[in-house]
Amino acid sequence: MSPKSEVASPTAGFYRHFGKRLLDILLSILATVVLFPFFLIIAVAIRLETPGPIFYVQDRLGLHGKIFPAIKFRTMTHAERIPDHEIFSNDPDVTRVGTFLRRYKLDELIQLVNVLKGEMSVVGPRPALPRQLSEYDENGRKRLLVKPGLSGLAQINGNIYLSWPERWQYDARYVENCSLALDLWIIWRTIAVMTLGEEKFLQSPTGKKV
Repeated sequence: MSPKSEVASPTAGFYRHFGKRLLDILLSILATVVLFPFFLIIAVAIRLETPGPIFYVQDRLGLHGKIFPAIKFRTMTHAERIPDHEIFSNDPDVTRVGTFLRRYKLDELIQLVNVLKGEMSVVGPRPALPRQLSEYDENGRKRLLVKPGLSGLAQINGNIYLSWPERWQYDARYVENCSLALDLWIIWRTIAVMTLGEEKFLQSPTGKKV
């Protein structure tokens, strides 16, 4: 049974079906134009520090479980050897440039390309690896009802410091409450997380500080 048929679709609404895509296009075009010179600096820094590709492309789960190629700036010494587990700043394979990019979530900003292509949204659950589909609980399956995003509720509440079930709980909450106001709040909060560090915003989905 496909992920699309396992979970009932969320309530239809103008923003969810039309306004959100319009916001994605406007924000991603504006951000790409503004950040393009910075992207060039990042690309040069990556190539100067270690040999290898500038970008790392990996298959990820999109809307209704459709697989798409997600792009990131390479942050490790050998992109082809990137392990299938959470990467923290002290990982020996992370480069110095990569450490900086990961600290401020700059390696993921290039996914504005995926947003422009319609594979991702500015706000939504982070795109997961295809193998995680078999591990999803009910909350995990709900996240497939929206496009994955650059940032989401889980990312502004601790992200990698949360367990997967906790992240999926946040993702399900987003799917059920998606709105323009919520998206704008998540974007604003993401800026604070990028500046101060996600560990400072760690909070379980039950509302308790961790």
